[in-house]
Amino acid sequence: MRTDVTHFRCEIDGSVATVALDRPERKNPLSFESYAELRDWFRELHYDDEVGAVIFAPNGGNFSSGGDVHDIIGPLTRINMKELLAFTRMTGDLVKAMIGCGKPVIAAVDGVCAGAGAIIAMASDLRIATPEAKTAFLFNRVGLAGCDMGACAMLPRIIGQGRAAELLYFGRSMSAEEGLAWGFFNRVVAEGALMDEARAMAQRIAEGPAFANMMTKTMLAQEWSMSLDQAIEAEAQAQAICMQGNDFRRAYEAFVAREKPVFRGD
Repeated sequence: MRTDVTHFRCEIDGSVATVALDRPERKNPLSFESYAELRDWFRELHYDDEVGAVIFAPNGGNFSSGGDVHDIIGPLTRINMKELLAFTRMTGDLVKAMIGCGKPVIAAVDGVCAGAGAIIAMASDLRIATPEAKTAFLFNRVGLAGCDMGACAMLPRIIGQGRAAELLYFGRSMSAEEGLAWGFFNRVVAEGALMDEARAMAQRIAEGPAFANMMTKTMLAQEWSMSLDQAIEAEAQAQAICMQGNDFRRAYEAFVAREKPVFRGD
């Protein structure tokens, strides 16, 4: 997987990739270019067999302040409907690329996590935070609808309809404590422990059965729109496919030998 990116930071250590927006002096806002490059990077990740998990990290004490006021919001007020729709579709494509990348994504949230930054955290599979994390879906506060980049579909499924409605109508900040209690964050850790915790989680996932993890991520997304009967049948087929894999056999042989299985993703 390539690390020669221009508009965000990217490092790969073994089977764990870490990405972060790279404008810490402005709390890591997104630009047109970083949206597009992140979208393309996550799309390419789907075809990479070396990376098993991704950490979306903070930088300089903040996760992301969302769309840049000067580089994005200002220009958006001066373009036509066709151009606006091209932009909003591109931002949604980033979410779809994250969901479709086949690798679990862990958002490590510190400080400001607002607007599109909050969406990136929402679109991740797991979320951990520091006590200083402040997450705000603040589209309402800039005169926009809360239905941005899939928020009205995904956020209620994570924290519930009423809580999602409160955040989307008021655009207020959700504290780390609230986020933990509401199920948005999986855990809250001290600031100094955030990246160590994220790396430990990512490494544990990356050492697991990569194909099976991809299948889990795929079904978590696809079963939103299925009936229970459809979901049970889809899972039966997915599990039968996984049972044909070598990792399933390796797990059995390791159990019989009283050893820890070593998965290879095939």
